[in-house]
Amino acid sequence: MYETIVVPTDGSEYAERAAEHAAAVAVAFDATVHVVSVVDEDAASSVFERGEVDDETRERLREEGERAIRTTRSALDGVERVESALVEGHATESIVGYADEVDADLLVMGTHGRTGVDRYVAGSVTERVLRRTHVPVLTVRDLEAARSLEEYENVLVPTDGSEDADVAVEHALALAAVGGATVHAVNVVDVSSLAASAGEAPATELLERFEEAGEEATNDVAKRARDAGLAAETAVLKGSPGHALLEYVEDEAIDLVAMGTTGRTGLDRYLLGSTAERVVRHADAPVLAVNARNGDD
Repeated sequence: MYETIVVPTDGSEYAERAAEHAAAVAVAFDATVHVVSVVDEDAASSVFERGEVDDETRERLREEGERAIRTTRSALDGVERVESALVEGHATESIVGYADEVDADLLVMGTHGRTGVDRYVAGSVTERVLRRTHVPVLTVRDLEAARSLEEYENVLVPTDGSEDADVAVEHALALAAVGGATVHAVNVVDVSSLAASAGEAPATELLERFEEAGEEATNDVAKRARDAGLAAETAVLKGSPGHALLEYVEDEAIDLVAMGTTGRTGLDRYLLGSTAERVVRHADAPVLAVNARNGDD
């Protein structure tokens, strides 16, 4: 499943935590980890509110990048193969380009980073990478130390039954299988969207139809999990998708969320960029976001 993992770094604690999660995956799948730091002169120029970056600042940026790489490499305990690179260019484009260049199977990023001239692994960059790359992105928000995948007990897979949502299932099953975690297949019926479309409170018949579709979608994922020898649970929830998923993560002590970042359009859509980004921003559990459509862009 994972042979090549890329960890962008700015030397922040969030990048270090991301590296620990990358190490957990790399150890489980015997993968190579690439640590990459970006010298983004345009970002530095913006911080200093002046045009071209001078030689002294450019050298400082390179030193910061090299220091970040050393710090992040030190967090990769147990990883046998580690490579590193210092690249120059726009942060988002450089990260996406490097992942493509090394044929990465996974990107692992923190959702926050440093501020000031050496900042680039911030929420905005992570979210732009999520939108741009076809490579799955594991995001880390919590600053607690990463655990071995063998310690994971619960993996959440939101689904609406679409092919775009389905792309995350294989990843969820592979990661859950390492420690025999229970797979939670969850569908959210967005009641407010139904009400707005109907022009009034959701009609019972309409609501039942979408609940039935949700049950079918979650049962399909659960069957795949059980066929793979894993325990599975299903749930069809009603409410705001982002809020409902975040509540489920907390209530069920979810260790990992694996979700597609796009989904169906129309009344039953919920695996949208905005919902995925809300989960990425606020879930304490790491989130594996898989964008099925970017590979065709």
